This record gives sequence, structure tokens and C-alpha cells, in this order.
Amino acid sequence: MTTAPERATSTPAPDIDTGTAVRSATGGASETTRLRRAVERERTPLQRVVGGVAGEDSVVVEWWRVSLGWLRAHVWPAIEPITGFGWAVLVGTLLALTLGIALGWKELIVIGIAGALLLLAAVAFVIGRNRYRIVLDLAYTRVVVGERALGRIEIHAASTKPLLPATIEVPVGKALASFHLPRMQPGGVHEDVFAIPTSRRTILQVGPVRSVRGDPVGLLRRQVKWTDPVELFVHPKTVQLDETAPGLIRDLEGITTRDLTNRDIAFPALRDYVAGDDRRYIHWKSTARTGKLMVRQFEQTRRSVLALGLSTSPDDYADPLEFETAISILGSLGLQAIRDEMDVVVQTSRSTVPATTGKRLLDGLSGVEWSPRDDRFLDLAATMARQHGGASVVMLHAGATVDPALVRRARTLLPGQARVIAFTVVQGAKPKLQPIGDTFLATLGSVSDLPRIMRGVALQ
Repeated sequence: MTTAPERATSTPAPDIDTGTAVRSATGGASETTRLRRAVERERTPLQRVVGGVAGEDSVVVEWWRVSLGWLRAHVWPAIEPITGFGWAVLVGTLLALTLGIALGWKELIVIGIAGALLLLAAVAFVIGRNRYRIVLDLAYTRVVVGERALGRIEIHAASTKPLLPATIEVPVGKALASFHLPRMQPGGVHEDVFAIPTSRRTILQVGPVRSVRGDPVGLLRRQVKWTDPVELFVHPKTVQLDETAPGLIRDLEGITTRDLTNRDIAFPALRDYVAGDDRRYIHWKSTARTGKLMVRQFEQTRRSVLALGLSTSPDDYADPLEFETAISILGSLGLQAIRDEMDVVVQTSRSTVPATTGKRLLDGLSGVEWSPRDDRFLDLAATMARQHGGASVVMLHAGATVDPALVRRARTLLPGQARVIAFTVVQGAKPKLQPIGDTFLATLGSVSDLPRIMRGVALQ
């Protein structure tokens, strides 16, 4: 049976106005072009250059980078020895020669020639390279304020030819030690010893040792570094305290908490035995009395922690000497606590000072400085409560502007279980220990008063 072939049906395509479409596309493109041109007109010439270099021509950027690197490596070493006076003579010489030749002034030409000869003579003084082997040695890299720090420089001539005289410079912090190095024969050795002032607590960078050659007039000055810098720590003054003086925690195991655990030392309660419990902790007397297995329920104990806080805000001190004394007091307490094998944390208004060992503690305190931007006494107390909330003893250090009312407010911010002692330094004051609720306010005139104050605190 044949069926009539089906007619192919097709959906008529929608009418498209070709002209309209072309006009729309052209209009859109023209609108975009006009917008781009308007933005381009609004840009400054500098923005056009930067935008073109950064976005369209990265090759130019790479070329500039390579060119600057080449100039820094090859051209800068040649012009670096020129001093400020040398640049003035060089510019003056060029101007004198140019104007003298252009105007026919013999006097300017003579001045230019004299300047050129002077520059050529200066080049003769700095050309060439001296070869040394220099050793920088400090007798001690850690000293206490007021102690004498000595340094030694040993210079070996490492050239096969005699070396011309030179100047050896050793930067010491912001100061500069300078030595005259005479003419040296091959294999010769020259030694110099210098003293470093340690009148204030700080961290000094000694070195790098550099040799300097220059002309007598001061047009050129060429220097070469021979050693790496060495750090000298000037520690604050500290005093020796009685053993366990800062260890104010009564229990040897630490402070107990309300956190329950399955094993520890203090157990205030019993509970039913659960599969998996350690049988060593079964309480047999209670088991015999109740007829079922009972195990000890322990309270978790934590190790005693001494938290030392130091305000580094100038508003908390009446004098810079108070700030230095406060650092000495904190350092003395921290050292004794470390000797007593306590956990010690040191917090300043700005940062935390490492206190794992006595050396690290004093090194950190050597670099502590105050700043008007640092937090004040109350903010320091809030920071310590937030970062060292498990501390057993909290000791805060500040100056004469911190009064008892401020100490009382700081106590409300600190952890309730901690014993709090505030140390305020007042120049010329007699040592005094004042109770403020459960807090003690200790007033000291110098760090030498600290042992007496701590004996009074230990008796409370």
C-alpha cells in the first residue's frame, strides 16, 4: 500500500530588516568609537604614555628595565665616587670651557683647564683597587648599659703589590669610627682597637667595615665594603632577686580549672565506669560500697604563667629615665622567673617580646622603644587579658602618671583568677607597697628598690 509522499514543511523565516541591522551595528560601533575618543581626549598626556606603555607596548617596559639594570651595573659604579663638591667642580669646569670658547674669554678657558686637571689628578688617587682581608671582631656582642664594649679590626694585605694608604671606616649605629691605614706591603697586617660607647640601652649595628680612598681636595671618594655588619646588644641594668621571689603561685602543680579530664592530679568527683577508661583510675573503695565500677573524675590543671606587661606610651611616664627604670624592673623579674623555670610572657604596648631564655629576653628588651602611637596603660591591660587570659600572675609596668584609680580600672580588665601587681616608677620616690583591693601597687624610685618590694609582696 503506497502512501502519498509527505510534503516537506518549512517554517517561514522571520522578516529581517537588513538595513536596520546594519545601521544598528554601525551605530553601536560608532557610539563605541565616539566614547573611546571622548575618554582619550579627557586623559592627560602622562596617562596616555603610561597607559600605552603598560597596556599596549610591554616591550618598551622590558627595554627600560633592562636599560636601567645595565646603567646601574656599568655606569653607576663610575659616577658613584663623585662627591657633591666634585659635581660642582665638574659642572663649573664644563661651563667655564663652554663659555670661554664661545665668548673668547681666556680667563674662563684657563679656569676650565685648571678644573679639568684637578679632576684628572683626583682620578689618579682613586683608580685601581686595593685588596684586603679584613676581620671585624667584638670582644662581647652583649653588654650592660655603662659597660665598655671593645672592637678590633685586623687588616691583611691580600695583594702582591704594595697598597697605597687609605682610610678605614666602621659605622657604629649613627656614629662613625675612622682609622688611617698606612701604606702596606704584600702580606702585611695592621690592627686597630676601638671602644664603643654604651651610655644607653639599644641595639647597635657595627659595620660593615669599608675602605675609603679619595683625593686631598675631596672631589672623589671611593669606598669598598669588606665585612658584614655585627649587632651589639646593650642590655638594660638588672638586679638579682631572691629565689622564687616572683613565683607567687602557692601550688606546685599550677592552677586548677573547671575543665574536666580523664587523667590529671586533682580529682574532686567520681563517675561511673565507661568502657575504655583506664583501670588504674578505678576508685575501689567506692566500687565496693556501691557495687559498680567507679572511676576518678579529674580537674585539669595548668602550668603557672607569669605575664609581664610594659607600657611604651610616653603619656604613661613623666621622664625618659622612668621608662628605662621600668624596663630594668621588668627585665629583673623576667630573669628570675626564667631561673625559677616558670613560663614567662612579655607584652608591650606594641608587640610581644620573646622570653624563652634570659638572653632572648634581654635582647628583646634592648630594642624596645616608646612611641606616641603606642597603646596606653588601660589598653595594655586589655591586650594582656585578651592574649594571655590564662596567666597566673600579671605584673604591669608604667611611670608616675599612672595613679591608683587607673590601676583599679585596669584590674577590672584582667582575668579574675590572676594575681595582679602594678609597678610605677617615680624618680626619687621611696619604695612603697600599697594594696588596692586584691591588687598591689608598688612604687619605686630605682631598680635597686625591687628586691625589697618583692620581699614585701611575698609576705602578703
